[in-house]
Amino acid sequence: MKHALRYLPALLIALSSLPAAAQQPAGLPQVPRSRAEIGLTFAPVVSRVAPAIVNVYALKVEPRSNPMLDDPFFRRFFGDRGGPDVPDAEGPSERIQRSLGSGVLVDPTGVVVTNNHVIDGADEIRIALADKREYDAKVVLRDPRTDIAILRLENAKGSFPSAVLGSSDDLEVGDIVLAIGNPFGVGQTVTQGIVSALARTQRGITDYGFFIQTDAAINPGNSGGALVDGAGRVVGINTAIFSRSGGSQGIGFAIPADMVRVVLQSALNGSKVVRRPWLGADLQAVTADIADGLDLARPTGALVQNVVPDSPAEKAGLRSGDLIVAVAGQEVDDPDAFGFRFATRPLGGQVELGIVRQGKEMKLAVALQAAPESVPREEITLEGRSPLAGATVVNLSPAVIDEMRTVDATKGVVITAVAEDSPAQRTSFKPGDVIVEINGIPIAKTADLQNLMRTPQRAWRVTLQRGGRVVTALLPG
Repeated sequence: MKHALRYLPALLIALSSLPAAAQQPAGLPQVPRSRAEIGLTFAPVVSRVAPAIVNVYALKVEPRSNPMLDDPFFRRFFGDRGGPDVPDAEGPSERIQRSLGSGVLVDPTGVVVTNNHVIDGADEIRIALADKREYDAKVVLRDPRTDIAILRLENAKGSFPSAVLGSSDDLEVGDIVLAIGNPFGVGQTVTQGIVSALARTQRGITDYGFFIQTDAAINPGNSGGALVDGAGRVVGINTAIFSRSGGSQGIGFAIPADMVRVVLQSALNGSKVVRRPWLGADLQAVTADIADGLDLARPTGALVQNVVPDSPAEKAGLRSGDLIVAVAGQEVDDPDAFGFRFATRPLGGQVELGIVRQGKEMKLAVALQAAPESVPREEITLEGRSPLAGATVVNLSPAVIDEMRTVDATKGVVITAVAEDSPAQRTSFKPGDVIVEINGIPIAKTADLQNLMRTPQRAWRVTLQRGGRVVTALLPG
């Protein structure tokens, strides 16, 4: 890496012979003007950040679901859906799944940021530092909505090297960035590229889809590692790639540091959930047809579909049909961009929204407050002989509705988790499903549902709300 820049194209070397004023306007980044500048290295940045990059090993023990999978012949046809088996380690009826990712130490006391999908469902988490020390780790806070998890090293003494979180808003397309992680388990690796795009939305990776795109090589195992700018600041957490082969094809995505900071701050404050501002409105993207109907020059902004009563949106005067085009003076192109800009604002005070209402531009001040948990969750995992056994349900409240993205829900209880290989999973129930009625009996709280589960039924008529639609299914007892 130290001398990699010596072999830039001859055109670039030729440019260095031009007068400085002819190469770049004043105030803009400059191309190398001498062989000495061409020989510059990223080594100082790497040496400063690399000690804070860790390997994350997650282990999950699960029962073998099909004894035929023990036979290599059947595995060829059905596939081995887990990691390698460990003979005699956990017994013949169990299998160990392993996942490998990366992480970043962000606090000298041993706090690590990684991806939620790296440690999701893990029974054991092990952290290996760059200096070969290893520690068990516990989960402090998980946030599936952003795919961020905060871990803490256990039985850790002394101070640890830590990286500095920068601001992703300081990035520009074309900036040089480094990706540091453990691709394919080969060991800590540094790759270099540029910021290919900013504010990539609608990727379907997380609820807050607003990503930094880079062509720095990112591969399996890089998840949770750092995207670093030229000053050695962590500006993103690498989380996904676009690939047809499973390897890097020059299109990688990182979660912006400004979103990471929100999750980290909640964890450091001792919160069990991430506290972020709540708007209380359902938004939709503006299509070309909608733009024509609203007489817009181009399809941009977040269109308000409905407003939750007594929410910050309603109190600010936001109405159905309003078009949100800016948050605190920063333009938003779609609901994902709005979600990022709004969710990364600090709680307390107000933020100014730029809106368009019936062709007129307006500004509204919205209070930055978390969604209230006005009703206790009363979490219950359902048991017994029913198609819902294995589902975990909680009562609805504004906080739960915002967390589970069930904006239209007004009654019932919501499923927050479904146990693997449970009747609920086999019946295709999903987190986010709102159970409204069972056999014609309205469900107002989790205790109502639990009481019904205690009585065996020959058939279960379940009415639920999913994705804004009400569905009724007749299921066997």
